[in-house]
Amino acid sequence: MPPQSIELLQGTLDLLILKTLALEPMHGWGIAQRIQQVSRELLQVGQGSLYPALHRLEAKNWIRSAWAVSENNRRAKFYSLTRLGRKQLESELENWKRISGAIALVLGKA
Repeated sequence: MPPQSIELLQGTLDLLILKTLALEPMHGWGIAQRIQQVSRELLQVGQGSLYPALHRLEAKNWIRSAWAVSENNRRAKFYSLTRLGRKQLESELENWKRISGAIALVLGKA
């Protein structure tokens, strides 16, 4: 039986996208697939969530996009992290550590 997917907490999608793009530029479908694979199929990002998040991150200048040819010879918009995006990723990771630590304390798992 495949694992049940988990609904993302508000704000975590931005962090996951930034972390994924820290590795290499990717197109939208590739970002969603990478998140799904790395999470062992627990996190699935739908297009209805992914593309608005990508546009939001691009508007904040945390990522940039450029058209290129994908691995299957199709034109696709590839996204990459900006310098400002790298700084934001560091900040978001630090915040995530603090929040998850505090939640663990409340749940008695620290």
